[in-house]
Amino acid sequence: MTAEQTVQCALCPKACVIAPGQSGECRIRINLDGVLTAVTYGFPCAVHVDPVEKKPLFHFLPGTSILSVATVGCNLHCKNCQNWEISQMNPERSQAYPLSPVEVIALAEKQGCPSVAYTYTDPVVFYEYALDTCRLAHERGLRNVLVTAGYVNPGPWKELCARTDAANIDLKAFSESFYREICGATLKPILVALVLARSAGVAVEVTNLVIPTLNDSDRMLTDLCRWICANLGADTPLHFSRFWPNYNMKNLPPTPEGTLLRAREIARAEGLHFVYIGNVDAADGGTTFCPGCGEAVVSRRGFQILFNRLEAGACPACGRHVEGVWL
Repeated sequence: MTAEQTVQCALCPKACVIAPGQSGECRIRINLDGVLTAVTYGFPCAVHVDPVEKKPLFHFLPGTSILSVATVGCNLHCKNCQNWEISQMNPERSQAYPLSPVEVIALAEKQGCPSVAYTYTDPVVFYEYALDTCRLAHERGLRNVLVTAGYVNPGPWKELCARTDAANIDLKAFSESFYREICGATLKPILVALVLARSAGVAVEVTNLVIPTLNDSDRMLTDLCRWICANLGADTPLHFSRFWPNYNMKNLPPTPEGTLLRAREIARAEGLHFVYIGNVDAADGGTTFCPGCGEAVVSRRGFQILFNRLEAGACPACGRHVEGVWL
């Protein structure tokens, strides 16, 4: 093997140097005869129609369905991954379905979905497939949604964000040690990706999975909320999600509801206007309140919309605009 036969991936901060016939850490970007190839292109392992609230997105086309597409592979290795069966799967061992970008768009139109989500694993690793599908979606008047950990280099990320309408980006913890020990990643690139997405006009919502003893301290929650408010804006929706023991993290208990309620109090105290609680049936956990007068303007239970009182995106009581992409 010569140095000329190796390739280096420039997609994410891991910058994997890959020998012929081998893959990077994501498992799906493989050196084939000196050419870096995403071998899952056009072969998703999961295709479903979901409510957009499942992403979760609460301020983007509420009550609509979204075609969700994923391939195997991920460039993170989170010990608590809920989709580890596909995110940590080698492509040659997975069940996949031939579905070209053109066919993805045709399926979305057939199912009456106004948008397509690149989700379940991480669209960063099936970047070319997501990007080509995003281009076609916009040509057909459909919208694009990324559900991602945001561990990506600025160049390719900017190109993808230019064709993205909304994103839910995980901010797993405001801690470098957490990212290194739990996810096999680093914090700063995620913060950069969040700011770049917001500056590109993407409707960004943030999810933080609250894990007992690891990222649930008042200090860490405060730092996370303060950073979001200062760098993304007070109108950025934040979803605190309940942890359930899974994959390589079965030693910890589920997140107590009280911890999530405390996290919401901290977020509101730091100035965030739209704070939600997921994976638990908490009181008003899915309710959108008007930042102007406090009126409940959208109510949800699980993924179901109970009522939406917004009028052209504004509160009917005080007229204050509520940040989002509303029908």
